[in-house]
Amino acid sequence: MRLLCGTSQPVRSTAVLLLFCVLVAGCGVKSEKSKQYAYVSAPQVMLRDNVAAVFNKVGTVKNGERVEVLEKNRRFVRVRTANNEIGWMEQRYLVDQQVYDGFQKLAADHAHDVAQAHATTRYDVNLHLTPDRESDHFYQLKDGEKVELLARATASKAGPAAAATPVSEKKNTPPPAPVLEDWWIVRDAHGNAGWLLARLVDFDVPIDIAQYAEGQRIVAYFVLNEVPDEGKQEPQYLVAMTEPKDGLPYDYDQIRVFTWNLRKHRYETAYRDRKLPGVFPITVGQQNFDKEGTLPTFTLRLKDESGQVTSATYKLNGPIVKRVLAPGEQSKAAPRLAAEKKQTHRPKSRRH
Repeated sequence: MRLLCGTSQPVRSTAVLLLFCVLVAGCGVKSEKSKQYAYVSAPQVMLRDNVAAVFNKVGTVKNGERVEVLEKNRRFVRVRTANNEIGWMEQRYLVDQQVYDGFQKLAADHAHDVAQAHATTRYDVNLHLTPDRESDHFYQLKDGEKVELLARATASKAGPAAAATPVSEKKNTPPPAPVLEDWWIVRDAHGNAGWLLARLVDFDVPIDIAQYAEGQRIVAYFVLNEVPDEGKQEPQYLVAMTEPKDGLPYDYDQIRVFTWNLRKHRYETAYRDRKLPGVFPITVGQQNFDKEGTLPTFTLRLKDESGQVTSATYKLNGPIVKRVLAPGEQSKAAPRLAAEKKQTHRPKSRRH
């Protein structure tokens, strides 16, 4: 202030103006940092002018939209939208910044994952942050939406509290095993990712190969190449299968290669392998094999008893599938699932 007193009027005016601008800018930065944002987790929510039983509609917000939180009142929140609409909505339809960032990271981590299969949602479903019914959910998919299946996991199914053990039961009776259910991490048409309960989707397996499932569950399928037949291009498939039940310690235990028979105009099994401790992802591609030319290939990932994962690559040449060995690699048997022990029952002796 002493410096300003000894200067001319124009200089003092300019200094005061600069000081005012600095103060205003500083206040603006502070207020922006103090703002609180949330994200809409419901398909569509109506904004109301008050929290009373009688209210007027003042706007709408949709799934994924960011809103600024202005005020909280028990189960309601007053928000401002990007269109500057202000109104009240129920707090249960919002997720905080941490949940939103978690879904953004999930989408980024799986943005380049190879789809193991395609499916269609069976109902209106929520995408969860982790494979757990009670975990946070954000995005919602409508019944009939298409998704890509990227990776599988299993989780214990939530259930009622365990009943009290009767006194008459032996103390060393083991508790019942938890019920496991399968989950898939999926990617929708907009690139959003999240975990989805497996039973809430139907696999879009082509009917021409689905009919050969023989009671097994098809969990992955890929087009290896196409062959021309009577003016049409017929795809040839790699299919991964497993038993039709949840909670298995592997993603698939059987693969089949379906090739197109040009003489009979139908699919036939060119290759089949069972008892494989397979884990996703399965990848397909092409490779040049000199005299054989460029052939379709596929790579399986198999987990042995110690938990170590090894890769095995195969090539398809016509109707023949062969293992591809890397330079210097020796042929060895792929890991196999341990055979289940079957109990043998001896017939009871009878007195004559």
